[in-house]
Amino acid sequence: MNVPVLVPDQRAADFADGVYSRVVRSMAALAVLAAPLVWIRLGQIATLAFVGGSAIALLNFYWLKRTIQDLIDRTVSSGRKPTSFGVLLRFLFRYVLIAIGLYVIFKGSATSAYGLIGGLSLPVGAVIMEAVYQTFRALRHGL
Repeated sequence: MNVPVLVPDQRAADFADGVYSRVVRSMAALAVLAAPLVWIRLGQIATLAFVGGSAIALLNFYWLKRTIQDLIDRTVSSGRKPTSFGVLLRFLFRYVLIAIGLYVIFKGSATSAYGLIGGLSLPVGAVIMEAVYQTFRALRHGL
């Protein structure tokens, strides 16, 4: 059997890709499962805000990964530190998008703010799910 030999950096990259994929799938699953509950509890407008918050959270998570990956790629390829302005601009743009979403929601209905905040909180639930998964995985393998 021909097993590819992975250098430590490749193993770490494969592990990170696996974690990222599971967290994104968990976020999507939580959004799909929670949306009907938000509809029942808070109504249609709050559910639309929840779906919007979920979309912003997924997009924000993707942009965060891309920003970090670009930062690492630039640092490794050039051998020097990338400019802080570009990194800061990307970082702040994500929060400007969230602030715009909050403003629009608050202008419409205070109840829908609960939905938006719930959607924006999806990464927290997904990371908790990943932590539980990794804990059980480590216990199963005797680590």
